[in-house]
Amino acid sequence: MRYRLLGRSGLLVSEICLGTMTYGGKGRWQPVGQLVLADVEAQVKLAFDAGVNFIDTANVYSEGESETLLGQALKNVRLPRDELVIATKARVRMGSGPNQVGLSRGHILDSVNASLKRLQLDHIDLFQIHGQDLATPIEETLRTLEDLIRSGKVRYIGLSNHAAWQIMKAVAISGHRGWNRFESIQAYYSLAGRELEREIVPVALDQGLGILVWSPLAGGLLSGKFSENDKGPEGARRTTFDFPPVDRPRAFRCVEAMRPIAKTHGVSVARVALAWLLHQPAIASVIVGAKSTAQLADNIAATDLKLSDAELQALNEVSKLPPEYPGWMFERQNKDRFPS
Repeated sequence: MRYRLLGRSGLLVSEICLGTMTYGGKGRWQPVGQLVLADVEAQVKLAFDAGVNFIDTANVYSEGESETLLGQALKNVRLPRDELVIATKARVRMGSGPNQVGLSRGHILDSVNASLKRLQLDHIDLFQIHGQDLATPIEETLRTLEDLIRSGKVRYIGLSNHAAWQIMKAVAISGHRGWNRFESIQAYYSLAGRELEREIVPVALDQGLGILVWSPLAGGLLSGKFSENDKGPEGARRTTFDFPPVDRPRAFRCVEAMRPIAKTHGVSVARVALAWLLHQPAIASVIVGAKSTAQLADNIAATDLKLSDAELQALNEVSKLPPEYPGWMFERQNKDRFPS
């Protein structure tokens, strides 16, 4: 397992992060996964033994049950707290009340206290805002996050599901105020969904922000278990929880391009998809969620797969984004600015 710095901080995180969206299965989360405590304990131990020090959850996963199961598993397995980086998030609605949602000071503070209780921890290593809240001024959110860091309840902060301009605005405000800034961007990125490269990857590289990838297999479509004429195995997540939105023809072209590469290396198609991400710039960690320990072990093994330049070029070509303004103008005007 290799480790990468999170943004401009001195915090090292494993390049594979254990995702926990499959834990619990309460309410609308049933199709994603319904792992119980024994399953969670097995995954946590397997991941840690493989060198994974980074675990990501969120208060909304299974309506809090994911955090509860993770916290109990960490206690039962007795992993050393100082060797773990635990991340969670808040923003999504957690109750029917008008203030039980968003990024207001009140909701963030309530969310952090509730997450600490469920996780049975005294601090959160990485606290992330789980999307934008257009009803709350960003200054209110940032000041609250600064106060949480100063209180010791949170050590680093990140954001998720934001536009590039919002990310840049937040980083600029934090710098102007002398506050702790965001160090990470958790975002959807896969061979089948490379839109992140238009604006967010350039911001991350320019500002030194680490990208944490969610849904690296496009909700399972890039696992190799699906094809254009095959709906996939019984009980597969994509058959009942069709998310995130994907250009399916392009996704299946990617799968077909990965199959011979996987065969050459003697690995799964999923492992090739994850390895491609680990070769991309600005990536701090790739979050993998699994329904079984076998699936988790296969995903973690992606760190051992090195793709050749020819293989990377083939995957880049089949998955490339269509030209979009102003990107094609930037490329056209800068061709002669970097001598080869």
